[in-house]
Amino acid sequence: MSTARFTSRQISVALFAAFVSFCAYTSIFAYRKAFNVAPFAGHTIFGADYKVVLVVTQILGYMASKFYGIRFIAALPRVRRHVLTGGLVGIAWLAWLLFALIPPPYNFWCLALNGFPLGLIWGIVFSYVEGRRTTDLISAALAVSFIFASGLAKSTAQWVMNAWQISEFWMPFTVGCLFAPALILFLILLEKIPSPDAEDKIHRMDRQPMAADARKALLRRFMPGIVLLTGIYILVTILREVRDSFMADMWRESGVAFEAGIFAKTETWISLIILVMIAVMIWVKDNFRALMLAHGFMLLGFCVSLLATTAFRMHHLGMYGWMLMVGLGLYLVYIPFNSLLFDRFIAAFRFAGNAGFLIYIADAFGYLGSISVMLLAGLTPGKMFWLPFFVELVTVSGGLGILGTLGAMWYFRRKRLAERQ
Repeated sequence: MSTARFTSRQISVALFAAFVSFCAYTSIFAYRKAFNVAPFAGHTIFGADYKVVLVVTQILGYMASKFYGIRFIAALPRVRRHVLTGGLVGIAWLAWLLFALIPPPYNFWCLALNGFPLGLIWGIVFSYVEGRRTTDLISAALAVSFIFASGLAKSTAQWVMNAWQISEFWMPFTVGCLFAPALILFLILLEKIPSPDAEDKIHRMDRQPMAADARKALLRRFMPGIVLLTGIYILVTILREVRDSFMADMWRESGVAFEAGIFAKTETWISLIILVMIAVMIWVKDNFRALMLAHGFMLLGFCVSLLATTAFRMHHLGMYGWMLMVGLGLYLVYIPFNSLLFDRFIAAFRFAGNAGFLIYIADAFGYLGSISVMLLAGLTPGKMFWLPFFVELVTVSGGLGILGTLGAMWYFRRKRLAERQ
């Protein structure tokens, strides 16, 4: 395995960028996921469970943003991005204020107003870190931020409701108030991250906005592979959204007692393990080898989730262990998509563009799949039991994911050989 040499400045820039991007996105994530910890019981909309309607409405806004972002993020200029990000988060925060002021269940539409601006932010933040020889390290920190941030947001939300006796309707806006100072600080620091240097551009290609012709040419060249990867991402996005949105409900259904800090505890361990696994990829100099290793992580992730769920079904694994192992497995699939996979793909096949375009294609269809499952499972009269549903979902998705990942690996190997001849 080839290794890469880095100067002390490159390492210091990478560590600074990793820290700042991690903290920035952790702060941003609090404006999206804190509400999931609350049960929001006692209300229905046309017979459907009120909380499910809230989750679905937010994902609808988020999904619409991802489809819009395919073009928007691909063509994003590299100027004043911190101001744009702050404005988008501000809109999402005001949506939570409206949610608190408008009586339930008539406030459900506020979740779409919250989800749409937040859906654009990942691509903006990722544009600060892509196209570097140290991108694997930086993007690993950025990508695991939403694992850690999800647990932190839920734990903070539970604490706010317990300690301050804040209602579940005012809780999301209150959590936003707590994270606002950190958000402002780290958005300013994002702008201080130096641009990729000349050596980065040689090894990882210069990352520039993509015009419509460039986007169409890329899709024509790699359509089968992109379709396979998007299918894999649909599966893992469904798993992640159900787990993230209804983790607290699954704990309640299991009958196992849990405290506010349990969410941060499970997600922190997952974050640390995946951070180390992805970060060491900076030492893999060959971009195609790194692309295949990323597929290997994904294959391992589906296997871990499937095996853990089988053990849980047979009562060989408890609720905490199962939730931890399934989370680790699905994030072994999810994190490469949002960190090294498309960055290394661009570098391996040597084409001009940016990773944001490909990430948003996968994200858009991933959330379309997620919203379809939410509608099928939750927007029906009667109470939805999320624990048995999620067990079945992991079992089916795990098997399909293994087949899809093997298919993607075969395609890209064949494509590599064909283009070398």
